[in-house]
Amino acid sequence: MKQTVNFNKFSLAFENMGRGDDFSDDALRALFDYFEDINENMELDVIAICCEYSEDTYADVAENYSLDISDCADDDEIRELVIDYLNNHTSVVAELDDTIVYAQF
Repeated sequence: MKQTVNFNKFSLAFENMGRGDDFSDDALRALFDYFEDINENMELDVIAICCEYSEDTYADVAENYSLDISDCADDDEIRELVIDYLNNHTSVVAELDDTIVYAQF
């Protein structure tokens, strides 16, 4: 049996699984739109999404993946370095104001 899930049900599924704080509202919207674009018939598995995708600040991504940001003059250069790195290694779901949503690897 299949059930169509709109954004409200998608968001509520995270709350119901105790994962409401894993992503910001903007990140959840980006993930919902991303999944709709790539596979309209996917099964909603909140835990799998939380394990496979992440929302982090650009500086956190640089630290988590040991990127050398010592030559970066400002936050914009860190952001550009992180985006380039992630685009070369995984799927970037969304670039938000202060965070980036991506498939972890």
